[in-house]
Parts: sequence; structure tokens; C-alpha cells
Amino acid sequence: MSDGVRLDGNRVVLPGGVGVRFVRTLRLPEEGTHPLPPGLGDFPVRRVADYADAVPEEWRRRGGVMLPMYVREAMWLSFGTEEPAALQVGVGKVCAVSGKPWSSRLARDPQNYVVLPRQPWLDGINSGKGTIRQFVAVPMGLGATVEGQVTGEEVWGGIQLQNFALTPAARERWQAEQQREMKRLRETAVGSAPPFPSAMPAPAGAAFGAPPPAPGGAPVRAKAMGLGVGGTMRQEIFHDTRPATDWAAEPSGRVFVHLVTPRDWRAITGEVPPPSPVDRKAYTDAGLPWFDYYDADGTDLAPADPLTGVAPVGEWFGDDHEPWQPPSAGQVKHLGDPPGKPIADGEW
Repeated sequence: MSDGVRLDGNRVVLPGGVGVRFVRTLRLPEEGTHPLPPGLGDFPVRRVADYADAVPEEWRRRGGVMLPMYVREAMWLSFGTEEPAALQVGVGKVCAVSGKPWSSRLARDPQNYVVLPRQPWLDGINSGKGTIRQFVAVPMGLGATVEGQVTGEEVWGGIQLQNFALTPAARERWQAEQQREMKRLRETAVGSAPPFPSAMPAPAGAAFGAPPPAPGGAPVRAKAMGLGVGGTMRQEIFHDTRPATDWAAEPSGRVFVHLVTPRDWRAITGEVPPPSPVDRKAYTDAGLPWFDYYDADGTDLAPADPLTGVAPVGEWFGDDHEPWQPPSAGQVKHLGDPPGKPIADGEW
């Protein structure tokens, strides 16, 4: 982790108060387009430095954090921030938004970052118009990762995060806008609101407690893991409406997130890994919610050309035999702005 990046429970916090949580979820079927699956609790996250004697040398050099995932398990990233931020998300050092190689600079054509807090979460790669393909864990070395399919080789794996803050001048303007809005709310007796909305929280994960001391002995020969893609879901990645000059030229912080198999997690940390993911059909049969998110003012980015042809993990691991039952209409909960078409007024 770079200076100023910290681990708060299972949440990685980058400078400027940009928080990222890694959320367990249901893996979608690879056919069809689906609503947003639920959050099933946070993945446990640990600092690599706390287990320096147990992790591979390569991990020590890269630093950062690690978390356990089962092969073909799905995740989504939940974002929160204290002030506006631009956040880059890499999968094996391939940008999950633009499909371009990882960069230490922001780009607009194509956009290679998500805008916070407008983007409350990200469930996968930008591979379709108004849709994404779900993040799914796969072993390295088979070519199934996004990295392998886009670049032709698998070197990095894991997840990379890097954030950019507003310039001092842009931050000053933003603060003035917040003060004017607070004043307007008070004057109209609506009541004051927090100066900046945070990302919508997801259900909290199970508590795993403080990490135990790293076990002694030789480093674990951990199997490298990366992210491939699974099913398609309805999700927009929003266009940045700020001028490019509003963002700092240099990143505020960055962190490398290593993905660990449950077996290696136990060997490295001494902790029992989380249980295997919940059965999809059982979840839907129980009447539990799925989600849809709508932002009336947001504009979706175009699909990233390098990502549109990324094939799902089923092409490497065979057909998905886990039973699937679509949620009923009443199980899909609408978040964000109310969806629907505007109604024009006329003469009375």
C-alpha cells in the first residue's frame, strides 16, 4: 500500500476518505441479462505486511492487501467517499472501465476511471451498453482472466485501485457549492443534509476479528488468482461531467489487492476462510431481494472495445450446473432515483 492508504476492518481507505469494500455475492448465470445481485457480506481483508514471512516474495514486493475467494466465486466493489474522487479499478492491470493497460494518469477518451460518489459500486467490466459482466475469481495460467484475454499473458492477477483527488481550486469550488446548498436547504426549511452523500451501504459482513500472528515456517506457495467474467447484469458506469482539469495530475494513493484461494488463506493467516457461497436458487426461493439502480442525471459510458469480447469463465471450466431461478418482479428493489418517464404539464 502507498503512504496514506489504510485498512479499516475489511475496508480499504485511500487518501481523501475513499473507501472500498469487497462484497460477496451470488454468481449470475452466463446467459441472459440480470438485475443486481445482493451483497452477502464483506470478504475478510488482511494486510500483506502482517504475514510477510508466510506470503510469496512477489507479494511482499507488491505490498497491499489480500482476501480469499473460491474459484468461480463472484464479488462486487462498494465505494464511499468524503469528497469527490476519481477511482481507477484494474483487473490484472487492465482497466475495468476502458479495457486499456493500467496507467498512472487519468484519461477521458476513453474514460479510465469511475467518478465518486456518483458510482456507488462496480460489479464487473464495462463490456456492454448499460451492462457489465460480473467479476468472477479464476486461477492464473489458463487464460481465463480478463488480463489473459485482453493482453495475451497473465502476469499480475488480483485487483488494483488508484484514486485521484480534486485540485485545490476545484475542491474550493465544490466546498462553496456545498455551503450554498446547505444554506438553500435551511432557508426553505427542508432541513440540513450531510454536506456530501456517501455511497449506499450494503449489508455488513461477518466479523472475523483481529488477525492472529503470522505462522512461522517457509512462505506458502500460494496459487495466483485473477478475475475473469461471469454473467451479464444491468449496471451503468457513469460519464464524468467535470472538466478534466478539475482532477489532480498525480494519484493520491494506490493499493494492490491479492486474491487467495481458501486453502492458501488458511495456510497463510491461520484463519478459517468464509464458507462457500450461498446457493442461488435457495436465495431466490426464500424471496430475498435483488436490486436495480437508476440515476436520472447520469450518462452511461460506451462499452470498452477491448472488453466486449472477453469470454465468460464457463468456456474454460465447463457449463454452470448450479440451479437458477429468476427473481420475481416483486423481489427486485429499485435504488437511486425513481425510474420512469417524465410527465409533461399543460394548460389547466
